[in-house]
Amino acid sequence: MPGTILLVDDEEKLRKLLSRIISLEGYTVIEAGSLSQARTILERKSVSILLCDVKLPDGNGVDFTREVSTQYPAIKIILLTAYGNIPDGVKAIRNGALDYLVKGDDNDKIIPLLNQATLLYESQLAALKENALLAPQLQGFETVIGESPAIKTATQMAMKVAPMETAILITGETGTGKEVFARAIHRSSPRKTKNFVAINCSSFSRELLESELFGYKAGAFTGALKDKKGLIEMADGGTLFLDEIGEMAPELQPKLLRLLEDGSYYTLGDPKPQQANVRIIAATNRQLEGSEMSHTFRSDLFYRLAVFSIELPPLRERIQDIPALASHFMKMYAQQMNRKITGISKDAMEALQHYGWKGNIRELKNVMERAVILEEASTISLKSLPAGIQHCKAGPSTDFQLATIERNHIQKMLLATKGNKAETARLLDIGIATLYRKIEEFGLMRK
Repeated sequence: MPGTILLVDDEEKLRKLLSRIISLEGYTVIEAGSLSQARTILERKSVSILLCDVKLPDGNGVDFTREVSTQYPAIKIILLTAYGNIPDGVKAIRNGALDYLVKGDDNDKIIPLLNQATLLYESQLAALKENALLAPQLQGFETVIGESPAIKTATQMAMKVAPMETAILITGETGTGKEVFARAIHRSSPRKTKNFVAINCSSFSRELLESELFGYKAGAFTGALKDKKGLIEMADGGTLFLDEIGEMAPELQPKLLRLLEDGSYYTLGDPKPQQANVRIIAATNRQLEGSEMSHTFRSDLFYRLAVFSIELPPLRERIQDIPALASHFMKMYAQQMNRKITGISKDAMEALQHYGWKGNIRELKNVMERAVILEEASTISLKSLPAGIQHCKAGPSTDFQLATIERNHIQKMLLATKGNKAETARLLDIGIATLYRKIEEFGLMRK
């Protein structure tokens, strides 16, 4: 199991001590005293785990985490710090770190965590090799699971637009897989050999989001001690995925619009415009047009992003895909945890299919991880599911009744609005694409 670890720390005595301890576990350890040395090693050596100090002479390990996770996504990253800092820890995890340990306090956690990281790394490599054998001409959409009409329509639209340079807006409820689609589009595009850089706009304040996206020059503001490369520059030639775009502050929206229009942007503190060849894929779980969001989200930016819009259906509208999705997550976690679980019982699957899934695919993924941890047999049983799902049993005619109620309600709204679909969608609090899909599905009035 042991692999190759890159240990980055400028304190030589501590680095040598850690290197000896880790080597005794069978790992190969490569040492570096700075980020520049680490970058050189990563370019030349195959590394499975990066064990990196936070404060280094030529940079910060938390920021380095984003760089490594973007360029070498398979590498598992663990950060070390002399002082526990909750904001740094949170940012490190967001940037792609597996964990964040305090030197001295967490020494006993290092070896178990290295073993866990190695298992995750090997599991990921095994999955990649399996995919390579099964699909030599991998086109990127192998990660999209499901055969329901709604998801097949979304996939077909995404596959058509993937080779283009068009900006894309992906809409759908939280947890429906918007980033999965964005990554699939990137991997199926001519930009697939370049970076895919993702950021959640709701996770940062306006000031921090601006510095993360556009970067800054030393002295641009208090605390800006050196130049920082922004995500736009990191994504040059590739794809920039802006999740929860509806949460972007109004002050930043014109700057994004400029990037979309002519590829230019300004680094903070630099009066000279920069150029970047970046494809923008944005995502939102909110309706940006025709709602209260229209007062805070620029219409010109919306229309520029929504040149090509793809709506992802909620999981409750693709019940037939739940068995395949649940089995996929079950196998994935069973492999990661080295558990001999091979299936899901009939009553457990029935309960999964009748649950409401407000958290969509993300919630299903979490439920299957929990079930794999709890299950003691070789098949996921009903008792391994959360109590709220265990009791989700439905009679044989429930699906028909729900469909009938839904159809009648939409029909009444269409009649009340005299066929005005935009107004009907607003009253029903659903997207316009969802309404058109329902009209087609139920064979309702068309105008």
